[in-house]
Amino acid sequence: MQLQLEAMIIIQQYYMVISSKHFQKQASSLAQMTISTALLSCDMFPVVEQLPTITAQTLGSFIALPFDENFLFKCEAKGNPRPTYRWTKDGMDFDPHKDPRLIKEESSGTFVIPNTKGKVKYQGKYRCYASNKLGTAISEESEFIVPGKSQFIYPLLHFPKEKTEPVVVTEGDSVVLECDPPQGTPPWQMYWMTNDLQHIEQNERVSMGLNGNLYFSNTLLSDSHDDYCCFASFSRIRTIVQKPPMNLINMIAFKTLVFLFIPPSVQKRKPNILMPSSHSTTYLKKGEELELECIAEGLPTPAVEWIKMLDSLPKRTQIKNYGKLLTIPNLTDQDEGKYMCKAKNDLGEAVHHFHVIVEEPPSWQEEPVKSQLAEIGSDIHIKCSAKGKPQPTITWKRNGQPLDDFPSTNYKMLDDRIIILRAEQKDTAVYQCEASNKHGTLLVNTNVLVMSEPFPWASISEELLRVQCLFCRRREDPEGSLDGERYSLLKNGSLQIHKVEMEDMGQYKCLANNSEGTMSLTTELFIKDSTRIVKPPQDMKVKRGSIAELECQVECDPTLRKELEILWMKDGMNILSNFSEGYFTDDGILQIVNVSHSDQGNYTCVVRTSLDQDTASCLCSKCDTDVPDPPVQLKLTDLKDRSVRLQWVAASDHNSPITEFIIQYEENHWEPEKWKEILRVAGSQFSAPLTLYGHINYQFRVIAVNAIPDRNPENIKIEGHLPHQMDISWEPLLPVEHNGPSLEYKLSYRLLGVEDSWKEQMVKRHSFVVRDTPTFVPYEVKIQAFNRHGWAPEPRVVTGYSGEDLPLAAPEDVSVEVLNCTMLRVSWSPVPQSTLRGHLGGYTVHWWQTQSLLTSKRIPSERQSLTISGNRSHTMVPGLKPFSEYSLTVNIFNQRGNGPSSSPISFTTPQGVPEQPPILRATNFQKDSITLVWAPPHETNGFLMGYLLQYQTGMTFTDLSHVTSSISVNFI
Repeated sequence: MQLQLEAMIIIQQYYMVISSKHFQKQASSLAQMTISTALLSCDMFPVVEQLPTITAQTLGSFIALPFDENFLFKCEAKGNPRPTYRWTKDGMDFDPHKDPRLIKEESSGTFVIPNTKGKVKYQGKYRCYASNKLGTAISEESEFIVPGKSQFIYPLLHFPKEKTEPVVVTEGDSVVLECDPPQGTPPWQMYWMTNDLQHIEQNERVSMGLNGNLYFSNTLLSDSHDDYCCFASFSRIRTIVQKPPMNLINMIAFKTLVFLFIPPSVQKRKPNILMPSSHSTTYLKKGEELELECIAEGLPTPAVEWIKMLDSLPKRTQIKNYGKLLTIPNLTDQDEGKYMCKAKNDLGEAVHHFHVIVEEPPSWQEEPVKSQLAEIGSDIHIKCSAKGKPQPTITWKRNGQPLDDFPSTNYKMLDDRIIILRAEQKDTAVYQCEASNKHGTLLVNTNVLVMSEPFPWASISEELLRVQCLFCRRREDPEGSLDGERYSLLKNGSLQIHKVEMEDMGQYKCLANNSEGTMSLTTELFIKDSTRIVKPPQDMKVKRGSIAELECQVECDPTLRKELEILWMKDGMNILSNFSEGYFTDDGILQIVNVSHSDQGNYTCVVRTSLDQDTASCLCSKCDTDVPDPPVQLKLTDLKDRSVRLQWVAASDHNSPITEFIIQYEENHWEPEKWKEILRVAGSQFSAPLTLYGHINYQFRVIAVNAIPDRNPENIKIEGHLPHQMDISWEPLLPVEHNGPSLEYKLSYRLLGVEDSWKEQMVKRHSFVVRDTPTFVPYEVKIQAFNRHGWAPEPRVVTGYSGEDLPLAAPEDVSVEVLNCTMLRVSWSPVPQSTLRGHLGGYTVHWWQTQSLLTSKRIPSERQSLTISGNRSHTMVPGLKPFSEYSLTVNIFNQRGNGPSSSPISFTTPQGVPEQPPILRATNFQKDSITLVWAPPHETNGFLMGYLLQYQTGMTFTDLSHVTSSISVNFI
């Protein structure tokens, strides 16, 4: 048993809540002490009165679907006396025990509604009340929804009855086929199909809206059908329903007959917004998904684009349904604002504005206190501060009843708090705060216990209080206060003992009194063995790449052994047992795997219990090993015609013994700079006889070998196959180059010019993927071989780039110069290097014919493209059709793919020479005339002015006539 005589102990008294008054109670508590710390535990009294507290409840609302089994309404609470339970339904008393169809749990307020035909009578909003003599706690309100015929069952089995008349429209006009789906409780999904269950094809011109209606921006003759069918699918109840008049089992649909009247010429018109039809203001909760729909009619079919006013669209934005639907998941406050959809065609545009307001259900600005204890006469503050959008309304209740029902002169209600002035014991209750807006309600129960015990409280917790002791003595002493130099009574009533001695163990009694009476409390002081390190870790030097072990042996009091913790720190930072970091801890031993330069430092062992702690430190340094230095002082002796002896002196082995010497020679006349091995000898040998060939000029060198690898991997490749990662591979060492067992590679990498320290990974294979890298940034990489005996020489550093991503910018200043009717020159300004995000691959020019100038009708045309490698800013585009209108874009690409295209520019080509007539025949041969018949050319390449007819007599062609329009002529 060890004591520190200069230590001090503060005995803090703790006492459980007792609600009765004018009597004395005693309780024993334990005080445990080490050199400078004391702990006191309090035995609970047999009877402790507690306000009721809800511990389990049913939250939110749920729908009674046909396939569910039973519906559980849970209500459990704690308190002393044990709480009793009651329920309300829609604000009226509801007693589950009076209904034999309900399943009750006798030990709580929980009951179960069985899924039977009569469950519709239970629809409503439920709340549980848990009460004892001190107060009443209430649960949150839960709604039980039982869909009835008016809500769900009838609408699911039937569409609204109606007679569908044929819809007659003129070709080119817009039309809306209304579905008018049933309004059931579960969410539904709509489909448009034909009688034979073929989906109606949807595109930019024809699409279904969120309301289930089918919208035609304009109509074609091919849209005329007699079997447009609308289906509604309710997945939660596994049901598909339909609209009359078709009568098929589980697949009933309504028919809409569409007849198209074909006018002499289809009239083009500018866009007009079909949906929505009026100004749109959308209210959504934070975290919900925003859906904005914009459907337009017009001819040609309008294209829809989306804009956020005064801002850019969030990156989470998705455009669906052929551009007509904008969605933003997981809404935030930043998504609030005005959005605009713009429908455009050649004749004009139409716009619609949406005002999006992001709101929020109530949440606590500050978590309300759930329990307060106060002395008679004190002021009690209960704060309930909530935020939300709209700002929540605060409602106060006492024991489940509105606070206004309890007229009292000592209540003061402010915006977000109530103050109970000069609290009395009758103010003991459960106070409820409800914060509500249209998106939800928050409820908190706060237990307030006003004590009449004969002592003032120093601090408050849920069930445990600290007493201000006014008078304390030790049980073995006669009645009276403790005195002497070693005892001090602090202002808060705590007893302080200086220079603790073994004799200080024992029971101490604290007496407290006030106007209500006297209370006593007894506590017992025990003295514990200190926690200490008996064998601290020792300073050590270790080889690079080896394993180091630091040991820390500890002793502590036997009663605290289970809670003893042994922690390790390096240079003041905690060490976690982690393979990737190279540290393992086990019962006071720290193991450092693969010691490197970064492992040098000051290591501290920290041992602690709940009472005290001890520390000890040591210094760990590295003893370097490396490949040996080259041998020196080479000398040739015993020269003969066909032999010679080579001698040398070994240099430093760098803490790894030399295992062998390799002797190599070079023939500098026939094979200069090509060294060949001639002999290997043991590391203990410093000379060797060499056999020679005739007529060769020899040069010799000696290489010393130890257990350290003498070379590192070569042919390092740094590639990025995906954005945000870097793939590193290298040529592995051959088995004969391992120089020892357990070969591994240390891969080190860092951002070039940004990071000073290297990130390191030990790998056994010859490739590694670095993840979560910035896109296309330069890295420095080096790879060092390692075996059980040490490291290869310091490797060289290579530079490469992390993975590429698609370019961000499009070329600007795109211009074209039409050279002739089939060729043009296109030029552009290069994109900034910062937006390339990869190695420049080149540029791609895309062009497509939009219209022949011979007619006003736009024609669909396939895109053509031309790829230009490298950093070019112009090119020639051949193969154009004469007398046509084209659009052209340019984009840049890297190894990852194409960047965005430039804004399309339009140009026209001039008229060209027409093709030759494919047919020319002579018919109706007469004595003095013939009839010539020909076919017009397939491509006129411009406006056809006429035909030139020629005939030949002998070797000379003579113009016959010019024909402007017909395709036949009589030749006389």
